[in-house]
Amino acid sequence: MPESFEPVPPDSADWGTDWNPDELLPPEDDYGPELLPSGPSAGAADRGPRGADRGPDRFEAELERASIPRMVGADPLEVLRTVWGYDGYRGDQAAVIDRLIAGGDAVVLMPTGGGKSLCYQVPSIVREGTGIVISPLIALMHDQVEALNAVGVRAAFLNSTQDAAERASVERAYQRGELDLLYVAPERLASEQTKQLLSRGTIALFAIDEAHCVSQWGHDFRPDYLGLSELAQRWPDVPRIALTATATDATHREITERLALQSAEHFVASFDRPNIQYRIVEKNEVRRQLVSFIKNEFALPVRERAERVEGQPTERLPASGIVYALSRKTVEQTAEHLRQNGIDAMPYHAGLDAGTRARTQSRFLREDGVVIVATIAFGMGIDKPDVRFVAHIDLPKSVEGYYQETGRAGRDGEPAVAWLAYGLQDVVQQRRMIDESPGDLAHRRRMSAHLDAMLALCETVHCRRQNLLQYFGQASDACGNCDTCLNPPETWDGTVAAQKLLSTVVRLKRERNQRFGAGHLVDILRGKRTPRVDQYGHDTISTWGIGDDLSEQQWRGVVRQLLALGLLAVNDDGYGTLAITPASAEVLNGDRQVLLRHQVERVTKSRASKASVEALPDAAHPLFEALRAWRAEQAREQGVPAYIVFGDATLRGVASRRPTTLDELAQVSGVGAKTLETYGEDALAVVAAAPAPTA
Repeated sequence: MPESFEPVPPDSADWGTDWNPDELLPPEDDYGPELLPSGPSAGAADRGPRGADRGPDRFEAELERASIPRMVGADPLEVLRTVWGYDGYRGDQAAVIDRLIAGGDAVVLMPTGGGKSLCYQVPSIVREGTGIVISPLIALMHDQVEALNAVGVRAAFLNSTQDAAERASVERAYQRGELDLLYVAPERLASEQTKQLLSRGTIALFAIDEAHCVSQWGHDFRPDYLGLSELAQRWPDVPRIALTATATDATHREITERLALQSAEHFVASFDRPNIQYRIVEKNEVRRQLVSFIKNEFALPVRERAERVEGQPTERLPASGIVYALSRKTVEQTAEHLRQNGIDAMPYHAGLDAGTRARTQSRFLREDGVVIVATIAFGMGIDKPDVRFVAHIDLPKSVEGYYQETGRAGRDGEPAVAWLAYGLQDVVQQRRMIDESPGDLAHRRRMSAHLDAMLALCETVHCRRQNLLQYFGQASDACGNCDTCLNPPETWDGTVAAQKLLSTVVRLKRERNQRFGAGHLVDILRGKRTPRVDQYGHDTISTWGIGDDLSEQQWRGVVRQLLALGLLAVNDDGYGTLAITPASAEVLNGDRQVLLRHQVERVTKSRASKASVEALPDAAHPLFEALRAWRAEQAREQGVPAYIVFGDATLRGVASRRPTTLDELAQVSGVGAKTLETYGEDALAVVAAAPAPTA
């Protein structure tokens, strides 16, 4: 008979209980799967963001207002200049566009902000027919269609936010050949009714956005993506393009196989986002750390904005950001804490009603300086270019998830920061989540491998960007723009400390058949007398008090790093107790040295906080501020995000050049024909009203 064992639950300091597995499920109306209408008016009552006020009359009016003439057969570069106001393509964009226009298939791996959308939007305009875009996200459809309509492109969507009349209006426009692009969800495309509709029109191409959702073991798996391989069989002569910003080699292969894109040309751009500075700090009063990070680096607190002197340049402009947390409770508490500290923060999670989420998202898109505290239910559909930071106050489950979430910062190419605070509790909690996962052993092993890679990124003493890119199979040199490059961490020989800790774990199990969590183990090592120590007589263990040379925080850092190194493990008993691993023997026997990093939070100077100011000459600051104020007023009046009027980079170009005619304004990068027609005269009036710069 094996000897009996009853695990001893650790105290509350050992691991958190503020987690609900349902929290990882995003709200259906914002993220999907789309809820298909079941009757003539179904769907109208369950509208997503900005869907409620877009009826058939407004749709027809928007289509009529599109002033850009049809450009079927036009030169792709001329389309880029006329519609978007840019003089040239970046990276592989031109090659991808040429491939599709010629009728070929493509698989595109390109980082967020790399211009993936243009790769199918331009060919959809140039080719005969309508480009069909499969998007997993209702919010993303709305954002992209709104942005396309603003530059004169005839775009529409079909989803469950529309009533029957509006859907019918869109369907008629498609069948008459009046649309350049039509956005649909994979769930809608799975229906035979939608396929028959598409067969009644001319299809220019199929664009499968966020193609990593086809990966069954990925972090964003969507079952209906698996059915998209049928497109090749039903429309064999229509070119297809699959796009994603997040794919390991394995996911890349899975996209190719599951979407039947074996004959496609593959375009793999660098995963590097050089404008994002990666920082990871040891968690220690994380809400205090978060407030300090935001205030010191980016945003003027709400109550201080009113004190800014109009017309004078400021050291820091209000910055938008996203803070990610695992649970709804943490989201609510963190948002309230930020507000109490003068930061304009709003919570966003699946437990809020759809109307509240829509209003929160709308404020974030349309206003400067709003910080969203959210679960992973937020962000994938947010096409906001000027997010200056993404912060994680809980450890992400995987490097893929981390990369995708941090990629929502700096889409405009301006400097941004990805900030993560993580500690021992995160490691124990994530291990517990894996153990409690309903999947089979193979699934848990995959989740463990994801966590191990994430821990390796957190604990590396080398360049974080190198580690991150290596995960996606890309070699790189040290970046010089992450915390470990700017402030190389010090290491110390933690072999003896590791032996003390591992020996305590072994002795408790071997001598007393007991297991405990990190908090109690640290108390034993530091000789700290507690009720639990007295209850179990642990002051008589030979390792009692032999670790008083390290502080409690330092010991928790030792535990965390040993877990990351695989020298310590979390038991599957559901209590977060710790155990040795096969690799522990080498340390206990003195055959393996353990190098650990000193983890001390230090200020890392960022290039992000002053990005908008440093890019301008001093004399252009007042005009830039005036243009931003005018843009905000225009956006409010029209109910659109500010970047749809003009992006920050375009405003800086206007402020620097000070154009006096429409022809001069048209030469500024980012000013297309439709935006020139809509906003040109007003923008020139702002320039004319601004004081002339002094010599």
